[in-house]
Amino acid sequence: MIKFLNCKIDLSKKVFEPRIETEFWVEKAIKEFQNSEFRIQNFEVLDIFAGTGCIGIAILKNIENTRVDFADISKEAIEQIKINLKLNKISPERYKIYKSNLFEKLAPYRTCSGTGLKNKRYDVIFANPPYVALDRISEVQKEVLEKEPKETLFAGRNGMFWIEKFLKEVKNYLKKGRILYLEFDPLQKEKIKEILKRGGFKFSFRKDQFKKYRWLKAIKI
Repeated sequence: MIKFLNCKIDLSKKVFEPRIETEFWVEKAIKEFQNSEFRIQNFEVLDIFAGTGCIGIAILKNIENTRVDFADISKEAIEQIKINLKLNKISPERYKIYKSNLFEKLAPYRTCSGTGLKNKRYDVIFANPPYVALDRISEVQKEVLEKEPKETLFAGRNGMFWIEKFLKEVKNYLKKGRILYLEFDPLQKEKIKEILKRGGFKFSFRKDQFKKYRWLKAIKI
């Protein structure tokens, strides 16, 4: 059991343990919402690559008028999210959980005319995908390699496998003018910048508590 912001996070299903860098930037994002004019009813949030569910649970605990969808491809992660939602006494009316490869299983909605289906769109999407490069495996602490599931760490030779797939699709699931937060490896910053420039976002890169570029905020334009 660990603490993530003011939430209790159980780790019994052996999913990826939340890092202090993640806690740092999620707290910053929450404060942005609390101190901004970006206040709407029925605030729709997606926590994708959710793992323990710590990000989405922190949102539900700290921001009123929010609903969160959790998405992860791992069966163990889905079980862990359910445990942590109950542990933090989150009302089932405020969330839904999807076992999904990226956006694959997220429920579409029917258009007003009833003639077809559209992708569900969110006000904010939080993403903390696997991003460790196999080329940098020698830099990963031994205890991390032994403890953490490999699929939650590594993402191809340059660590961009999941980030690239995610950024190709995410615009279709975000409302215009709304926000994406993404965690990444500092060495991936320039590659991500190229993708976002092509993808119709305005964005800013931000540093973690160790003065390394670790997360970004992007707005769909």
